[in-house]
Amino acid sequence: MTPHFPRSAPLSAPAELVDFLNTEGSLTAMLEVRAGQPLRVERSFEGYRLLSLAQKKQLGMQGAALNHPLLAWVRESQLYGNSEQPWVQAQSIFPLISLKGCARRLQQLKSTPIGYVLFKRSRTLPNRRAIEQTADGWQRQTLYDWYGRKILISETFLAAFLANEG
Repeated sequence: MTPHFPRSAPLSAPAELVDFLNTEGSLTAMLEVRAGQPLRVERSFEGYRLLSLAQKKQLGMQGAALNHPLLAWVRESQLYGNSEQPWVQAQSIFPLISLKGCARRLQQLKSTPIGYVLFKRSRTLPNRRAIEQTADGWQRQTLYDWYGRKILISETFLAAFLANEG
């Protein structure tokens, strides 16, 4: 069973967000164009964490595998464009089974936007995406297939992003 990931933003999403929610390429690149400068990434958490049942389902796990603990490298950060307030709240989940070979560098991102790494050799990546409105703003959750490795990234667009004229 494959998790359900709708492909496009609901009609009720603000028009200025639709392209950002639906982009198949680098969100980092789109945000930098809007900001007119490189993104600033501030990490609020980075380290190992056991995944929740919901996160394991989003990664496509099923059956008995859902009952087993799954450890991942998790990075939570705020992305700043050209204002003092963060534009995007992001969470990147790298299951340890995906952090092999060159993918181990994903644990060393520090303040580097993940888009610089994910989209370095390809303009798009195979993915499944869900878009929803949360209490904090419009969110996209994308399960990427990065060279055979599963990576789950959630990005929530905050009020400061919509307030920015770009």
